[in-house]
Amino acid sequence: MLLAPAPAPARPDVPLRAGLLCAALAALLLVLVAAQWGPLMSLDRAIAEALHRRAVADPGLTHVNRVLSDWVWDPWTMRALLAVAAAVLLWRGERLLAVWVAVTSAAGTAVQQGLKAAVGRERPHWPDPVASASYAAFPSGHALSVTVVFGLLVWLLTLGGARPPVRRAVLAVGALSALGVGFTRLYLGVHWFSDVVAGWLTGAAVVLLSTTAHRLLTAHRPR
Repeated sequence: MLLAPAPAPARPDVPLRAGLLCAALAALLLVLVAAQWGPLMSLDRAIAEALHRRAVADPGLTHVNRVLSDWVWDPWTMRALLAVAAAVLLWRGERLLAVWVAVTSAAGTAVQQGLKAAVGRERPHWPDPVASASYAAFPSGHALSVTVVFGLLVWLLTLGGARPPVRRAVLAVGALSALGVGFTRLYLGVHWFSDVVAGWLTGAAVVLLSTTAHRLLTAHRPR
């Protein structure tokens, strides 16, 4: 069986504080990017140039990264995965949870697009690009989407009382996916390193604050 008695809930202020910390770090990164802080810009440029040289020199590995980025970890693939989870929740009669998942996902996308429009950061430009992307660079939508989706999936499994090995496996896949998609976006030369970190932090903040709000809302409601 995959399900066991649900674990005792953690203190509500723990994920709240973690979410606020992630939001604060993302905001700090935004300020540094907007101010074009020299050390961060130099780090971004050094990482981008090193990976781009490798991508141009190794077309085979570049193709693998494009498949992973454009199909496996694409934001639409992530949304489809979350839609399946929401459909299962509806089938089980968990309408509030299904709506909460959908709204959280939509909120993550709205925050992402709002930040892109507000910052308006240009993506890296190369004389010999190996990939292309639209919209502004900051934050990485791919990194944010993967973080939100797997964060929500781990949360849903915890609420449902999934056994620890199952939760750990999904968490491991999520962590690998977040790191992997971040690498592919850098390797393909369509993002700066700070874009990817901002995507991770913002996605984590969205999930942590949303799940905290759900816990506070339902704390005194009968299951």
